[in-house]
Amino acid sequence: MGFQCGIVGLPNVGKSTLFNALTATQAAQAANYPFCTIEPNVGRVAVPDPRLDILARIGKSAQIVPTQLEFVDIAGLVRGASKGEGLGNQFLAHIREVDAVLYVLRCFESTDITHVEGSVDPLRDAETVETELMLADMEGLERRVINAGKKAKGGDADAKAQLPVLERTLAALQAGKPARSVSLTQDEKLIFKQLQLLTGKPVLYICNVSEEDAATGNAMSERVAARAAAEGAGSVVISAAIEAEIAQLPPAEQAEFLETLGLEQPGLNRVIRAGYALLDLITYFTIGPKEARAWTVRRGAKGPEAAGVIHGDFERGFIRAETIDYDSFVTHNGEQGARDAGKLRSEGKDYVVQDGDILHFRFNV
Repeated sequence: MGFQCGIVGLPNVGKSTLFNALTATQAAQAANYPFCTIEPNVGRVAVPDPRLDILARIGKSAQIVPTQLEFVDIAGLVRGASKGEGLGNQFLAHIREVDAVLYVLRCFESTDITHVEGSVDPLRDAETVETELMLADMEGLERRVINAGKKAKGGDADAKAQLPVLERTLAALQAGKPARSVSLTQDEKLIFKQLQLLTGKPVLYICNVSEEDAATGNAMSERVAARAAAEGAGSVVISAAIEAEIAQLPPAEQAEFLETLGLEQPGLNRVIRAGYALLDLITYFTIGPKEARAWTVRRGAKGPEAAGVIHGDFERGFIRAETIDYDSFVTHNGEQGARDAGKLRSEGKDYVVQDGDILHFRFNV
């Protein structure tokens, strides 16, 4: 698994159209009325990486297995969702475990597609969505603070450690700030992550523009980009309508279609790249005759943690990682050539895995 993204947004902003296109399915019903998506939809897509094809060819691998990105699409949110309005609030629990939240914002005018607020304003829509997520977080935290306070008074060590984090986060939410705005120590970050707060996750703003603005964006998407930059969030300009067309084309025709629109790559690729940058993720590879496979791990991960992405036993019994960097593997035509050229290294538990590494783990359990 690469990483998981929860898709949120108001009704009729192109959320389900985008989900259908990105996952190349019609799992989410897209229609011009609110709440057409009435159950959470999950779709997985392969993460495109040209390096994997090259490595598979050199390694004469029988199968190519890319890493994957998972999208979780929920019903459109509206004002009052946290209080039971609409249907989106029923499904917020489905995105509590995702790595990042994608806010799909409508950045195009159309007389054919109604807007639940009566006008198009992506920054207002972003505020509406974030407010509902904050209210949902606040409701859960208020109960947790009370429970942790009681346990802390009774001498519970875990509760004593959790309580300051809970109280500061609740105070931020009550002040109208998302949970991710709270400053935390390294130890507190572990406690915070376990809270699975909706507004505690990194945000990627998806600006859904018209076809004619897909290559350059527009004034509305520029305003969203400015907000994202101020928050340390990410933003991507994408046309859900174009992505829907691309999804219906054979791979051979997709590049030509994109070229006619002045686009170098599908929006999915830009979403993935922005998501990886937002979460600070990298890819490493395992190459053999049976398969060439890509794996995703956080930047800064050491050998045992990277091994654990494959299997827990690899991490627990980690001995060393036989490592070749991507350029050396390609330049010397595979593992044996890299070994002969002295480019294969034996790295221990403190080795920090680099993007593009080809790894073979030695372990004993």
